[in-house]
Amino acid sequence: MESRTRAAFLIAPPAIWILVLFILPLGIMILFSFRAGSFGAESSVLTLDNYREYFSNAAFQRLLLQSSLLAFETAVLSVVLAYPLGYFLSFHAGPSKITLLTLLILPAWTSYLLRILSWRIMLGSNGPINSLLEMVGLAQADTPILLYSRTSVLITLVYVWIPFATLPIFSALERIDKRLLEASADLGSPGWMTFLRITLPLSMPGVIASFFFVFIPTLGEWVTPALVGGAQGVMYGNLIQDQFVRALNWPMGALMSLVMLVMVLVFSFLFTRMVRVTDISGL
Repeated sequence: MESRTRAAFLIAPPAIWILVLFILPLGIMILFSFRAGSFGAESSVLTLDNYREYFSNAAFQRLLLQSSLLAFETAVLSVVLAYPLGYFLSFHAGPSKITLLTLLILPAWTSYLLRILSWRIMLGSNGPINSLLEMVGLAQADTPILLYSRTSVLITLVYVWIPFATLPIFSALERIDKRLLEASADLGSPGWMTFLRITLPLSMPGVIASFFFVFIPTLGEWVTPALVGGAQGVMYGNLIQDQFVRALNWPMGALMSLVMLVMVLVFSFLFTRMVRVTDISGL
């Protein structure tokens, strides 16, 4: 009885925290998705019209698919670019690996908004990237070819997520027994074969974790598309924001948020089935 009381006492604070800050707001959002209107008398009327309107609107599903593809591309590029960084830090950085890793994540300590705005300047008509393209004849003066496009959103998101994608890869590479690599070299295996048959397979939990760490939060991104994407780089999260802020259609915004939440839960479930926490934490 005493152990049960102690366990209940320890579990109660986080349980209350989750109930108040997650379960209760989620329940309110589900309730809002069935309302006929945001305010007034219609807000007390429950209906399925919002669900019929959403699933009959092909534009909503198309934008969700486009956002999912953009999030997938961001995750893949982040992993491809982060893997060499994690490999270098694990196998070639030596005693400086922690220092270099700290420098890698140092930009994340600054404001996220400032980092996005800096890329808006870099991709703009007077930015260094557009100026370089003008010098080689690939762009006209004062005419940015990257800003306010899907490409600019992709570039900015990859820049933001590379440090975070590197961490699980670095952790997985650190857990590899270096004696396996030495044994492979002693048996005459070339470096590329050792990498393909030992290093890469053993680091796959970190690669998969890195992919999902980037893909899941990017799926609901709206700040970056709003600042550097323009009309061509709109994502599903921008549409949700517009429903709440501009259209004041809270029931539709709540429904669209629930759809995204279900997708995130599905991908989170896949992540837990494919990777164990101990595979990347070393515990």
